[in-house]
Amino acid sequence: MAVSSSRLGVQTITEILSEPQTWKQCFCALDESGELFRLNKTLPSNVEWLFVGCGSSFYLAQSAAVTWSLLTDGAARAIPASEIMLFPSLLPAGCQPVLVSRSGHTSEVAEVAKYLEHELDVRALAVTCGIGTPIEKICRHTIQLAAADEKSTVMTRSFTSMLLALQSLAAERGERTDFAAALRTLPGAVETQMANMRSVVRSVVDSQTFADYVFLGQGPFFGIAQESMLKVKEMSCSYAQCFHTLEFRHGPKAIVSPETLVTFFLSDSGLEAEAAVLEEMHELGGRTLVIANTANAHVRKFADYLIELSLDVPEAARAAAAVIPGQLLGFHTGIRKGLNPDEPRNLTRVVMLEGSEDGGSERATT
Repeated sequence: MAVSSSRLGVQTITEILSEPQTWKQCFCALDESGELFRLNKTLPSNVEWLFVGCGSSFYLAQSAAVTWSLLTDGAARAIPASEIMLFPSLLPAGCQPVLVSRSGHTSEVAEVAKYLEHELDVRALAVTCGIGTPIEKICRHTIQLAAADEKSTVMTRSFTSMLLALQSLAAERGERTDFAAALRTLPGAVETQMANMRSVVRSVVDSQTFADYVFLGQGPFFGIAQESMLKVKEMSCSYAQCFHTLEFRHGPKAIVSPETLVTFFLSDSGLEAEAAVLEEMHELGGRTLVIANTANAHVRKFADYLIELSLDVPEAARAAAAVIPGQLLGFHTGIRKGLNPDEPRNLTRVVMLEGSEDGGSERATT
């Protein structure tokens, strides 16, 4: 049965707009349980931390790994679960794996968990929003964020909530009480910004139809740029790409035209260099959307559309907030195209491989 246009994407937009409140619930649950303190005392030091996921959860892992390195001065990296499945020799010796799966049923992640726990006797940490799931039963340690789970197919509040939980664990390990405290100010601060984010994004979507969507970011914002790219693909079935900001100059900028929307996630650390790329893409004729904490005059001159987060928190602590405009861009672009973001084409909520021993008929999440 066809869905009324006024009801398209109702579940998805409700979950996006609920993110600040959901973060607050997750922080309260983590703090009351003392889980992060316990995990920090239990899990090993002086080893490389390996953040593993599929799809959105892999992009989350990228931002989490960068945050881990920044806050703990320890080695960390992200890797797709499929790489370990197909090329197990890529698994670094003596690592601490962190397996991210919203549903807790993702087949590739579950297979990696079994390999780690049963064959290598490596104690893995699972991060999930599911309850009583296969990954929780396999892994020795679990961070469970039930309040962040979604009914929608695409990950929105689960992505940001699981990222914030891992950033909080990094702050615990790095003894960065200032960072942990800053994260807990995000729900209130971001809630006041939601209306402006949505207004700017709707202006972008209403302005014209774009043939290409490009997302650029560096450091803790590269995973955020990747996830924003995926939201536009999933919810609007649009062509989208992602690059490190400065890498975009090295060939990919050939695609820039007036029908290209180039979205920049500007950092403080690399602002001057990144803003130079912004200027160049604007002069090549691309339309530019900028997400920054605070924009200077140079950025304002070359940003066709600008969202300022205005958050009084460390740079990496802004990652979860920065992805919300990308989620909104995917949502409103899908709505404009007459699609239903609640039910993206070719996708279902959980990705389970044929023949999975945990499996049933549920196929496709991350």
